[in-house]
Amino acid sequence: MMLVGLGGFFGAITRFYLGKYLAHPYPWATFFINSTGAFALGLLFALHPSDTLWQLVGIGFLGAYTTFSTFGFECLQLIEQKKEKQAIIYISTTLLVGILCATLGFFVI
Repeated sequence: MMLVGLGGFFGAITRFYLGKYLAHPYPWATFFINSTGAFALGLLFALHPSDTLWQLVGIGFLGAYTTFSTFGFECLQLIEQKKEKQAIIYISTTLLVGILCATLGFFVI
């Protein structure tokens, strides 16, 4: 459990600063973070890591680095701003690219 917390600490900090650096009216930061996180998780899974590494990196770091709650909130914001078409594009591309990135990460090795 300590490893999950340690990894989560660093994943959350990484997401926070990367999100601030990539800030843009369209939720590009969350899109980028979730896509790269999906790729990294697919890659890690393909490496068949030890339980220790999986807890530290897979559950801890990448669990805190990626953010489904922010994705959901940003979708609601777009809808509230009457940008339904942009919300649909954001939802669709996030899901498709996320699955694609996880698959690429898995097969890159």
